[in-house]
Amino acid sequence: MTIKKIQPEIPSRDDILAFLARERVAGVSGKIGVREIARAFGLKGENRVALKRRLSELADEGVLEKRGRRVNRKGALPPVALVDILERDRDGELIAVPVEWNEDELGPPPRILIRSGRGAKFGKKLSGEPVAGVGDRALVRAEPDRDAEPGEPPYVGRVVKLLSRARHRVLGVLRIEPNGAGRIVPIDKKQAGRELIVAAADIGDGKDGDLVNVDLVGKTRFGAPRARVRETLGSVTGEKAVSLIALRAHDIPDVFRAEAIEESERAKPATLHGREDWRDLPLVTIDPPDAKDHDDAVHAAPDPSPDNEGGFVLTVAIADVAHYVKPRSPLDRDALDRGNSVYFPDRVVPMLPERISNDLCSLRANEDRPALAVRMRVTSKGRKIGHSFHRVMMRSHAKLAYQQAQDAIDGRPDETTKALLENVLRPLYAAHEALQHARNLRAPLDLDLPERKILLKKDGSFDRVVLPPRLEAHRLIEEFMILANVAAAETLEENRQQLIYRAHDEPSKEKVTALSEFLGTIGVKLAKGQVLKPAHFNVILERVKGLEHENIVNEIILRTQAQAEYTHENYGHFGLNLRRYAHFTSPIRRYADLIVHRALIRALKLGEGALPEMGAGELAEIAARISAAERRAMAAERETVDRLIAHHLADQIGTRFEARISGVTKSGLFVRLTETGADGFVPAATLGREYYSYDEAAHALTSRSGVSYRLADIIEVRLLEAAPIAGALRFEVVSGGVKRTDRLPRRGDDRGARKPAKGKARRR
Repeated sequence: MTIKKIQPEIPSRDDILAFLARERVAGVSGKIGVREIARAFGLKGENRVALKRRLSELADEGVLEKRGRRVNRKGALPPVALVDILERDRDGELIAVPVEWNEDELGPPPRILIRSGRGAKFGKKLSGEPVAGVGDRALVRAEPDRDAEPGEPPYVGRVVKLLSRARHRVLGVLRIEPNGAGRIVPIDKKQAGRELIVAAADIGDGKDGDLVNVDLVGKTRFGAPRARVRETLGSVTGEKAVSLIALRAHDIPDVFRAEAIEESERAKPATLHGREDWRDLPLVTIDPPDAKDHDDAVHAAPDPSPDNEGGFVLTVAIADVAHYVKPRSPLDRDALDRGNSVYFPDRVVPMLPERISNDLCSLRANEDRPALAVRMRVTSKGRKIGHSFHRVMMRSHAKLAYQQAQDAIDGRPDETTKALLENVLRPLYAAHEALQHARNLRAPLDLDLPERKILLKKDGSFDRVVLPPRLEAHRLIEEFMILANVAAAETLEENRQQLIYRAHDEPSKEKVTALSEFLGTIGVKLAKGQVLKPAHFNVILERVKGLEHENIVNEIILRTQAQAEYTHENYGHFGLNLRRYAHFTSPIRRYADLIVHRALIRALKLGEGALPEMGAGELAEIAARISAAERRAMAAERETVDRLIAHHLADQIGTRFEARISGVTKSGLFVRLTETGADGFVPAATLGREYYSYDEAAHALTSRSGVSYRLADIIEVRLLEAAPIAGALRFEVVSGGVKRTDRLPRRGDDRGARKPAKGKARRR
């Protein structure tokens, strides 16, 4: 008699959600995928296929979210979250909410009850634990609170790192009046034009033009806000004043601790001991002409192996920062606090002191330097068939600029490149041609996003904006670096070594639906019912190339994408269309790359400077910190550019400019000037006497007569107001707006529309 084995049933929706909740409490939610769920419920064979279908259905319903092969409950917080601490509850406990939370998709952000210490609900305080307060921004280790009553915060958390202290105060520039009193010009765009009054007795040591922190202390008898100077941060009248504002506003460290400086000054150049000698290999650096630190060098040669005819051996050598910056040393603590170097038009705030970044680790021409190098074999079609990592001593044979290398290949070599042309540069470009073939097959997202660069005068003031050309030399270095980054991630996974990935999630279902709806308004269809890939977006971009909709489609596809981040969990890189990816090639300026270097040293037993024993929780905290530091740097860099251009335009009130609409909201239009790239705002109330409705699907403000202002439209604007300290510009539309034949808003379809300015009649 044959006994039929009873197969377990496919878990129900509630069973799956309950399992994910239990694993989340246990602190392993980020590691859950189909394999783990199948194992937990004893599923094999056909039942695993059925489980995959059920998980996909739950994701389509919006109950689950998928990151590569990982799944989680929709809207669940990650184990380590970046939060803002908002208030205290009745018991005096701190309440926080996540900084990054999509309310349109997920509803109101969940509240987190902040407790100190570990253990059950973190009831016991840890020694040395950061003490947070209302208004602080922090990294928090959070978990669901199983004991929470209805209406209570659903999460409980512990602060692991304070990223910025609250200023129950305002940051602004002090202006001294003739009567000795002062006024504060806020640096925040949202507060532009709302000056604060400071009594003479409350100015302290502040001087005219100083950047100051002030406490709000009430109002004057005329109702104006009154403030007291709490801290003077330095003058904003010097050359580097504009970037100083951004540094202070975002709490970016720009002074190294004395111990870190001492450690860097004590460092001695690396020796050949324990390293392979690669000094005869003609590696070269190719960088921007104004680069001060050079952390990558490249080389290519035909592969001599008979089994790889037409293939190449590529070498990417990266500065061995791990040799000098030891884990948990003063240098390391400062580097982690900074997370990355920050680049302003008038200065660079480096992640590491100049002794390290511009000297010992910079791959200067004709000087011995320690490096961590990867040697990669690729076929004639650019497919990588093998790689190996080496700790070496190298010597760069030339310092080249992108344009210089390109000119040599294009038949215009100079004295330096003439000697390198045949044996160094031509093999590099031949190898790049092979890599380009593989890239085309991989089909990463191909957005056309030119980068502007601001040039300054000698006194630090704005000169002009240029669009540097995109050369084949840029693409060559980019593809070499991408391949090296992939090799690093593969090696660490093969050796079961934990690391920090550079991950980029696929767009959310909600954003793809919104994109599809918009594309429908211009007669373009987005394929549905299949796994979304970058190639789907590329087909659309190619279809609209050269047409009137090209700019708006590029802009909206960009906004559809998720934000890349650092994470200890791998869910792939959607934009590059890669299954695994890590940053390896810039350890001088990115802390994530330094972690990857240390991980490689540990995994491959390459000597000192290895990553110490570190749990997934500690790596998750580091990943969250450096992701936050990256976003902080991007915001500071963007705001500095805004302030520089606002200073430049301050004496051009009334001037007309050509602009492109860069954003549409219920309250008005965001515009970007064509010539300078300056960003400004046009209030909806200034658009005219008509009533304008906000059409979210079409990204437009449309009047009842059919005149429409849509994202990416070209219009002419007049500058009405400039606030240089805040970097804010306000415009009005002079001409533009298109009479479209699209569906006009129906009555009752105009929620959130702006009325005309007070005193102007409304037309029906």
